[in-house]
Amino acid sequence: LMPRILSAHATELGVAALPQELHTTVEQTERNLQTAAATLAVEGARVEGHTLTAEVAIANLAGHKLPSAYPSRRVWLHVTVRDAGGATVFESGRFQENGSIAGNDTDEDPARFEPHYEEIREADQVQIDEPVLADPAGEITTVLLSALTYAKDNRILPRGFDKVTAEDAVAVNGKAADDGDFTGGGDRVRYVVDTGGATGPFSVEAELWYQPVGYRWAHNLADRDAPEIDRFVGYYEEMASVSGVVLARAQAVAE
Repeated sequence: LMPRILSAHATELGVAALPQELHTTVEQTERNLQTAAATLAVEGARVEGHTLTAEVAIANLAGHKLPSAYPSRRVWLHVTVRDAGGATVFESGRFQENGSIAGNDTDEDPARFEPHYEEIREADQVQIDEPVLADPAGEITTVLLSALTYAKDNRILPRGFDKVTAEDAVAVNGKAADDGDFTGGGDRVRYVVDTGGATGPFSVEAELWYQPVGYRWAHNLADRDAPEIDRFVGYYEEMASVSGVVLARAQAVAE
């Protein structure tokens, strides 16, 4: 995201790097994310009556939580079920042009956040692996100096990480702490979809997305009157549609 912003506003920001250098940085970063971050699999896809069930398994290839570092970063699952004619029967986690995620509570309301899920049944339920900060009063915040703890931290754990014995500073927070499928090395999420009167076979398509600056992190200061804020929010909105990247894909057929 940032090399794209720097390239688009090189004169205004006094950027010395050449456009092709910034473009190469974007390409190399995306190549690393798509080959060394995670793998994805759709397993056990089946249909019984009007109910389709499938599990999406994420494997963390990095040696740290995914995503790591600054807490504006997030990864999430985008899962789509289509019928025999290609019509969408179910969709969860669609990335939107403004940089938000369809159905995500945080992007709609800064006081709320999307919980961790073991099972997803509705389109407005989205599995988002992220840190959510809370202030001393327990209110959600994106201000680092106000943050005291995590209201949620279900970033995908690296292989060998034991969430039971982990120190408080790196502990799993929220519902993921009690999820038996959320362990060192990855996570599994079950999708249960009502196919209604649609005709199979059904295709189940899963994508794992990554975004370095989430919609809420970019907009939480937008109501403040400061030229630096106005400028950055403007940059973000201009680049929002390319602020996310797919890390991994998988698909399966359910009959």
